[in-house]
Amino acid sequence: MGGKKFGVLLCAEDTDFVKKMYGGYFGVFRKMLAEEGETWDLYRVACGEFPDDDEVESYDGFVISGSSRDAHGNDAWICRLLTLLTRLDSLKIKVLGICFGHQILSRALGGKSGRAITGWDIGIRTVHLSSSCEVLSSLNIPALLSIYEIHRDEVWELPPKAELIAWSEKTGVEMFRYGDHMMGIQGHPEYTKDILLNLIDRLVKLNFILDSETEELKSKVLAREPDREAWRRLCLNFLKSGL
Repeated sequence: MGGKKFGVLLCAEDTDFVKKMYGGYFGVFRKMLAEEGETWDLYRVACGEFPDDDEVESYDGFVISGSSRDAHGNDAWICRLLTLLTRLDSLKIKVLGICFGHQILSRALGGKSGRAITGWDIGIRTVHLSSSCEVLSSLNIPALLSIYEIHRDEVWELPPKAELIAWSEKTGVEMFRYGDHMMGIQGHPEYTKDILLNLIDRLVKLNFILDSETEELKSKVLAREPDREAWRRLCLNFLKSGL
């Protein structure tokens, strides 16, 4: 696996907390996914930083982060990102989309996303993995996995030829695969408990949720642990092997 090259397409602004504790979201992704001998580059695509056209083919894969923006929006950087993802698809370069990344990847491939009919999903969610996905079975991944979630948008309609590989009682498309080179995950396998708790406080300050909701949300987060190692194994296998 040594010597491979990956890029993080960062679609969010680093919070002060994440910068202080992890060196930014890039540091969070590196901690989960990077291995010795690899090169990992950061592109702040929400700020207009993209890989040069002649560099793209040198990468083994990309990870698209979450974002506070809407994947169904038409900001200039979002449109540019859609163009890049279409090219990565044509080159069959691995792309792992997380939360917003999951939704924008679906859109780039012909799917649809928008506001979740059931509203925000914040906390820890049990996800059902498809028993028909042979590759998941080969990894000995359990049929049920818990993951941190914090989103109010979702994939409404899968891209043509995409395979649904996970769902939950809250969200119909928790995870999908497109060919062997593209995969989206609605939840946040990279998040730690302290990151999610800090984001809940931020949502209150931004008036996205009520202050009266925070105690219950935080108590649910504190009560359980997500299956972080299983998600890490799954993501590593996709990016660097054959999932």
